[in-house]
Amino acid sequence: MPDSSDGPTVLRILLGSHLRRLREAKGITARHAASQIRASESKISRMELGRNAIREIDVLDLLTLYGVDPREREQLLNLAEQSNKPGWWHRYNDILPEWFQAYVGMEEAARSIRVYEAQFIPGLLQTEDYATAVISLGDFPIEQAERLVVVRKERQRRFRDGKLKLWIILDEVALRRPVAGSAIQLEQLGYLREACANPMLTLQVIPYGAGGHAVPAGFSILRFAERDLPDVVYVENLTSALYLDKQADVDRYLLAMERLSIVAYEPHETPRILDEIIGQTREAADDKSS
Repeated sequence: MPDSSDGPTVLRILLGSHLRRLREAKGITARHAASQIRASESKISRMELGRNAIREIDVLDLLTLYGVDPREREQLLNLAEQSNKPGWWHRYNDILPEWFQAYVGMEEAARSIRVYEAQFIPGLLQTEDYATAVISLGDFPIEQAERLVVVRKERQRRFRDGKLKLWIILDEVALRRPVAGSAIQLEQLGYLREACANPMLTLQVIPYGAGGHAVPAGFSILRFAERDLPDVVYVENLTSALYLDKQADVDRYLLAMERLSIVAYEPHETPRILDEIIGQTREAADDKSS
């Protein structure tokens, strides 16, 4: 069994996975299980997918129905208790939509994340000033925008601490897009240049001249240390997000990531590309000031 350091979101997913296997092993339908806890069949589905907090009394009733032995019962009840403890991001639930809180919880538990991004530098690699500039595009009130920047910095903690591997593929335009002044842009590019030396980061750039590809939008693929957990694909929209964990869907995105990596420059070329863009950005800034 995992411990609470895995984060409540992943613990809920693990618990739900265990409950589903126990139910299926007994040949019990979701409808019958739902009737035992005075709930709907959709609630059983949400519990087994780890989408919501799970009441310990419901877990106890289901374990009784499934005939679980005392030792495993104790482990699963402990898992239920740990999974309901709020994560650090719950302090910001007044400014973070529920669909994004779910992602932050998975991100906190992930062992590695693969990202393709065409618009901006991904949040996990943004400097504070660059993040402020990007968030300001959303027209948030000043106080809320400041707190969103804090959330973004906190999300970067596990990468800074060497606990999260990142494989990022960026379109070159994302590196050149002037979301803020040249000073902020240069600071951001310089941070990426330094980060290239971090063994926890693989950074690739798709050049301007590269041919088209069949990936219409950015996405992330999260992988967890627990073998029971499948990879999860996260695709964010303006007002919601998709979470895909069916193997067929995940495989499509894994294949897309592989194809993007072939179109992109090799990782060892990224420092040279960044140096070129930094030089060109600095030169353009000097021309404007002269």
